[in-house]
Amino acid sequence: MPQERIYDLAVIGGGVNGCGIARDASGRGLDVVLCEQSDLAQGTSSASTKLIHGGLRYLEYYEFALVRKALIEREVLLRAAPHIIHPLRFVLPHHKALRPAWLLRLGLFLYDHLGGRKILPGTKVLDLTQGEIGAPLLDVFRKGFEYSDCWVDDARLVVLNAMDARDKGADILVRSTCVSARREANLWSVIVEDADTGVRREILAKALVNAAGPWVEHVIESMPAVHRERKHIRLVRGSHIVVPRLFDHDRAYIFQNEDGRIFFAIPYQNDFTLIGTTDQDHQGGLDEITITDEEVRYLCAAATRYFHNAPKVEDVVWSYSGVRPLYDDGASAAHAATRDFVLKLDDGGGTGQAPLLNIFGGKITTYRKLAEAVLAKLSPYIPMSNAGWTKTAPLPGGDFPVAGVDDLSHSILQKYSFVDQAWADRLARAYGARVWQVLGAAKSLDDLGEMFGATLSEAEVVYLIEHEWARTADDILWRRSKLGLRLNADEKARLGGWMRTYGQKKPSAAE
Repeated sequence: MPQERIYDLAVIGGGVNGCGIARDASGRGLDVVLCEQSDLAQGTSSASTKLIHGGLRYLEYYEFALVRKALIEREVLLRAAPHIIHPLRFVLPHHKALRPAWLLRLGLFLYDHLGGRKILPGTKVLDLTQGEIGAPLLDVFRKGFEYSDCWVDDARLVVLNAMDARDKGADILVRSTCVSARREANLWSVIVEDADTGVRREILAKALVNAAGPWVEHVIESMPAVHRERKHIRLVRGSHIVVPRLFDHDRAYIFQNEDGRIFFAIPYQNDFTLIGTTDQDHQGGLDEITITDEEVRYLCAAATRYFHNAPKVEDVVWSYSGVRPLYDDGASAAHAATRDFVLKLDDGGGTGQAPLLNIFGGKITTYRKLAEAVLAKLSPYIPMSNAGWTKTAPLPGGDFPVAGVDDLSHSILQKYSFVDQAWADRLARAYGARVWQVLGAAKSLDDLGEMFGATLSEAEVVYLIEHEWARTADDILWRRSKLGLRLNADEKARLGGWMRTYGQKKPSAAE
């Protein structure tokens, strides 16, 4: 009988932290398996404000180390994925009744200089009474500041990390729920159940990482004979609304609210504006996380204090919510809780048992640094053939210059005469240099197969099934893309039916 496979590392959780860890570990020569109970990025990692940022407001809570770490990471990630990450200028109007101008200047000075900025432009002062930037705002706002951060397609960031991990040998198991995990001698025995078939399999690994996000303590509680300290996690719900475009320029706004929070208004998918986020302690379950009517009213009311033509509740075309698994630092308010990550290692008290590493907190901007910290913690227990490598390595499709996405879009137009500018831009932003695998040798629109609406072709759907673990229409419409904003109900149903038929014919090559 052949010897049963023993992985070096098993990772529970297919969000940005879990996939980032799997990617880094695979590149260091480890044999890795990751299991995710649903789709990649289906939880918190696809429900962010879509920003790679230092976190300007965290300076008020003296989190200088976190802000510096995040500011440095902005340009590291921008270089690694210039297709799904791009620079974005933020406008901060001065609200005389809230933070004073000198405090804003001081904060922005620190923000410009803490992170060793090389690519992104610095802060400048704005006269909001002149030009297009101040035009959408109420007349009371006459002065503001403009600074840099980055926008990110958060769900695609997760998928690209998973793809890179798979390319380096990792096994990525989607819709595979961890039902139990226990130590057996010096190994972890993890039982995972396929969500579609109910079939269970055992995974053996030398070390286990619990990167389950909001479910991290649920996973811990399912493990016998592990050290359980006090409750470490604080579940904070962040909700966002999407409304028709509120302004015509390409800047985003960051606003101060009267309750001490901040919120953003960000250009979104060309025709929309994204407004968020809320910060509320989450007391409900984790299966269905949705925005409350109170949160919708809160965001609309907040926008009313700044915009001439602020959105009303009935203007909301889409909304989403996610629960952030923040480390419980005892902060009195949800918006004041730390966004930094905390790693808790359980090695059985040095008795030679297989290590367990639980992850609490974190933010999407610092996921790569979190992965490095995880592997540093595990290095005494698992020999690694390679050193850290992700700081200079592109993510799949990101091997082109930071400012090269327009050139890539032009190349798409030249090669595929049937593609228009908007379509080329979308493909370039989604797939980067791997776009040629999506469109292949197509010479005409007919060569792409069925068209489902909003430029979504059968060829693209097949690519997403075969290479990016997509199994349902929602996987494609709301995580691999945001085309769910553009397809009508009949088109969505047709896509879903087509995918079910395809799935019965041929299993995903990504399995």
